[in-house]
Amino acid sequence: MNAAARSMKLLDLISRDAVRVPLAARTKQEAIDELVDLLAAKNKIPDPAGLKRVVWEREMQRSTGIGEGLAIPHGKCPGLTRMLAAVGKPTQPLEFDAIDHKPVRMVILLASPADRIAEHIQALGRISRMMADPAFRSAAYASEGAEALFELLKSADA
Repeated sequence: MNAAARSMKLLDLISRDAVRVPLAARTKQEAIDELVDLLAAKNKIPDPAGLKRVVWEREMQRSTGIGEGLAIPHGKCPGLTRMLAAVGKPTQPLEFDAIDHKPVRMVILLASPADRIAEHIQALGRISRMMADPAFRSAAYASEGAEALFELLKSADA
């Protein structure tokens, strides 16, 4: 693992304005679309429709519901110059065809440039490790509002 991968910070990927609590979505496709739209509204994504398509195609191959209430839908976005993420917490847990058959309580969308495969894998691992901590996960799921969730994610980078 190179130094850049080791030092990856969540706040390099997630900005305060890319966290939505609550998500209005009631399905996994709506959640993906809402998070892509959140990034697109801030002019961070050159091709929102293309990103929605690639993330959904990836989701149809195998669910990104990784268990313990978390989903990390992801895809490569042509024209994107750096990795980005958006985080959402639905009002009600969403059915996501997760590997543990439990509904999803938080969705972290990861968008990567097409040529950043190693960084993409590193970011997925960073998010997974952070959310594997039961205390952190509980705090994330209990957070009231986007600001509280962002501050919690920020503290994970400290």
